Amino acid sequence: MSTQHTYSAAGVDIAAGARAVELMSAAVKSTYGPQVLAGIGAFGGLFDASALKDMREPVLVASTDGVGTKTMVAARVGRWDTIGQDIVNHSVNDILVQGARPLFFMDYVASSKLDPAQIATVVAGCAVACCEAGCALLGGETAEMPGVYQPGELDLVGTIVGVVERSAIIDGRRIQPGDVILGLPSTGLHTNGFSLARRVLGDLDWREPLAAHLPAGHGETAGAQQSIGEALLAVHRSYLKPAQTLLAAGIDVRGLAHITGGGFVDNLPRVLPAGVGALIRRGTWPILPIFQLIQYLGRISDAEMFHVFNMGLGMLVVVPQTDTDRALALLAGDAYAVGEIVAGDGQVRIIAEHR
Repeated sequence: MSTQHTYSAAGVDIAAGARAVELMSAAVKSTYGPQVLAGIGAFGGLFDASALKDMREPVLVASTDGVGTKTMVAARVGRWDTIGQDIVNHSVNDILVQGARPLFFMDYVASSKLDPAQIATVVAGCAVACCEAGCALLGGETAEMPGVYQPGELDLVGTIVGVVERSAIIDGRRIQPGDVILGLPSTGLHTNGFSLARRVLGDLDWREPLAAHLPAGHGETAGAQQSIGEALLAVHRSYLKPAQTLLAAGIDVRGLAHITGGGFVDNLPRVLPAGVGALIRRGTWPILPIFQLIQYLGRISDAEMFHVFNMGLGMLVVVPQTDTDRALALLAGDAYAVGEIVAGDGQVRIIAEHR
């Protein structure tokens, strides 16, 4: 007698997928404005682009990214309400560097076996960040893929679409020697470097404070009493509001660099024109205790740390020297002058600041 096969026996629970959609529905719809004509439940999201007709030359800007192995941190800590915020804010920052504001976002959540409450919590986090960014969570995909993903693992990816006036695109071409580099503080690792961080910190009790493992004299710094798990799971910051503050005030923002995978060494050169380089002065901003701990316990070189992590600065802003003081005043303690543009071949040099 032949065996009767079912989808559920093969590891895919259609009912669980429907339950996840039901649980997340209210959160997703909270991001909708009048531009959303069809969203959750539709085969394709519909977004009314007629508002763009008021722009002279609207340019769409799109990006796709993921949170990487930060999902494994969420699993170990047992908290799923933050990584959705991470992927939205990461994506917002990626299009922000070209001057774009977000229009809509779409998520992809996949696992070996769907946990409806877990998935709904992740997507609710996406909705929170979308509301803060003024963009619609237009739709997405929830996938159950046994055999592709390991049991207990989850993958989270997002795609964002934004818009910028063509004349307002920030592309770095006007950056020149003498310009000043401002650094905007990060909240922690954001969404990069977790494979190395987990390798170094994996055997510790993540409920303990960072200070318990820092060398003498470092445990009193701000944030050192935060637990290891909390520090690793800190939400990736969005830089939309501070960037908009600078642009609205007429600050000549010549370049923006989102410090993600590749750290300072790989990301800042992406916005530098030919014939220039950058000098970053270490000591001009506070390096967060989580980075100090990773470097100390992992015996990691400065060069490797600055190539992997954001080291406490999630966004770099290049402005002319004449706009520096006003920009710093506008951001009221939320930015540091951390370096300058120099003649060069696109390389970033990191040196100690002389006191």
